[in-house]
Amino acid sequence: MSALLEISDLIVDCDPETGERRDVLRAEVVARLRASGQHRAARLVLRWPATDGVLDRAHCDVVLLRAHVEMQRLSEEFLQGDRMRLLLEPMLAALRAGGVRAPYRVLDIGCGLGYVVRALAASGGLGRDVELLGCDLNRALVDRAEALAREERLDCRFVRGDAFRLEAPAHIYLSSNALHHFHGAALTQFFAQQRSACGFLHYDVQPSPFSALGAWLFHRSRMRKPLARLDGCVSAARAHAAATLLAAARRADGPLVGTFDAARSFLSVILRPMQCVVGVQRELAPAFLRELGPLARRLGELA
Repeated sequence: MSALLEISDLIVDCDPETGERRDVLRAEVVARLRASGQHRAARLVLRWPATDGVLDRAHCDVVLLRAHVEMQRLSEEFLQGDRMRLLLEPMLAALRAGGVRAPYRVLDIGCGLGYVVRALAASGGLGRDVELLGCDLNRALVDRAEALAREERLDCRFVRGDAFRLEAPAHIYLSSNALHHFHGAALTQFFAQQRSACGFLHYDVQPSPFSALGAWLFHRSRMRKPLARLDGCVSAARAHAAATLLAAARRADGPLVGTFDAARSFLSVILRPMQCVVGVQRELAPAFLRELGPLARRLGELA
């Protein structure tokens, strides 16, 4: 059986160079899901409209939007905005102490509906020298994130495209539940593209014997859309161990790297279902650790 796949990764395809959206053949998606043993997912996609075998783009966008609305509950209930702020504020303080020139661009990779960026903007306090930006390859998600930000009167922006090919690079890169989409060489490349950043903060599910069951219970009880239920459970199953993430990040030869809240005991697995890969440039690391204060105990060795 092949590795598990997420439907959302298969139904939208964009040219990596131009960003142009390409046709996706329904039969190919169904075949790949069946090959990985995901027959329920294959039956779901088989019911979606297609013209001459090509999945209807508008339908795929609607399905993705509805699923992301439901999946935002995961970020809300896991207080993902607060988790990110916990580490982002000390990192920004380290940039200021280190004399890095403002404004500081903070960019959320694969932002989806932009919940984390919007939550950071809504709570305020990061400083007027901080620019909050979300980036995603899917235009439908970006357009909705922009609309939500306008409705909520938030000082943040969202753009469609490759986060690493924007005109101005970010000082700090963020992501939530994105790391498990990358495996092998692609995971190392993901970190390598952030080699020159001042720092990065990437949260994802903490794998454990309980994560699959916990994901299934959560998604069955809180989600109503089939895509959200199916992809949510697969996400937990695909999550990387802390050692795998650290190895990939260190192979990229960029900032010093450590893990925040990585499981160290049976109890920590239960209490801390999310872990974060933290990267910070060597010259900024002392100030970052100082600004973390007592939280530094939850950060593994930076190396």
